[in-house]
Amino acid sequence: MSKIVISTSSFDIQNNPYIERLTKRGMQIVLNPYQRKLSEDEILTLLGNDTIALLAGIEPLTKKVLTAARGLKVIARCGAGLDSVDLEAARQCDILVSNTPEAPAQAVSELTMGLILSVLRQIGSTHRLIQDGQWPRTQGHLLAAQTVGIIGLGHIGRRVATLCLAFGARVIAHDPYLQQAHPDISLVNFEQLIKEANIISLHIPYSQGTHHLVNADTLSRMKPGTVLINAARGGLIDENALVEALTSGHIAGAALDVFEQEPYQGPLLNCNNVVMTSHIGSLAKESRQRMELEAAENLLNGLIKTGLLNE
Repeated sequence: MSKIVISTSSFDIQNNPYIERLTKRGMQIVLNPYQRKLSEDEILTLLGNDTIALLAGIEPLTKKVLTAARGLKVIARCGAGLDSVDLEAARQCDILVSNTPEAPAQAVSELTMGLILSVLRQIGSTHRLIQDGQWPRTQGHLLAAQTVGIIGLGHIGRRVATLCLAFGARVIAHDPYLQQAHPDISLVNFEQLIKEANIISLHIPYSQGTHHLVNADTLSRMKPGTVLINAARGGLIDENALVEALTSGHIAGAALDVFEQEPYQGPLLNCNNVVMTSHIGSLAKESRQRMELEAAENLLNGLIKTGLLNE
């Protein structure tokens, strides 16, 4: 019996026709026993050397993992990012890799808007004060009065830009891979964006080249009172530098859905001008269903393409 591992922290195998088709073809489906992000050693052990396909979460699929999993021929990521996969090692091991870039885009963009509005109107802190018996008359800021700088105009960044425009905000963006964008969005270089924007939202993949893209130097060049949003990848921000900028007041507020180490237990927990969510960007029911269906379909097609399954 051929073994397929589903390593996402949760997955609805009962209502997925592609998984049903695979089980009917005699495939053994093995789920993530920890129901959380797996470590390198945990995914290595779970794969063993008899797994032919992996429906992957965000666990580190390093060269060590991929070379050890000698039977692995197909990886289907349930999500947009591929930064957790060593793509060169996958190529060397003849492993077919796919992802679902469009499926989570609406969910992440809507969460991004929620984070922006929560910081601007201080929703979280006002809620906590009311719970403490106070009745604060909190004065926030209008999104319509802001210049929003979007770094990365891919599937998610474009949606965030459109939503911000609908609120009446001015939108500028930096994306070195684009020559033109929406007529109401000004494409600018990185330096201009961080100097002009009141709100900066990150929507780019993580790589060695983007590691700590937002660091102490970057933060110092932002406008006093800037708001920083990150629903992309945790490694894009130097979190210690962000704590210092938030504490000094140079950065007025931040909202983060992603962190370098998750679950997050760092010093940002002590900052009262931060909104934090637990990497839930894609966890809208409708988007999650679409992601799982697309990832399972990609897995099935990958098995057919590699000759491990007949049509």
